[in-house]
Amino acid sequence: MELNCKHVWAHISDYIDDTVTAELRADIERHLEHCEICSAILDSTRNILVLTADDRTFELPVGFSKRLHERLALALADEADAPTLK
Repeated sequence: MELNCKHVWAHISDYIDDTVTAELRADIERHLEHCEICSAILDSTRNILVLTADDRTFELPVGFSKRLHERLALALADEADAPTLK
């Protein structure tokens, strides 16, 4: 069966978890051989799983939270001031 990207995306978690049928696994692997986008999505999904499973904590730089909130406030203000289409 020829899969398109949407089919692969729908099964990417099951593919990683090895819960897809052997036939579907083969179809996904055939698709991944020639699709850079789906290969990148697979790699990114695996990276996210590794990162979220990592129980280490990281110290944020001093002032990071304040700068983040200031940037978010500016972005929200800019968005509120942007003209809307009616």
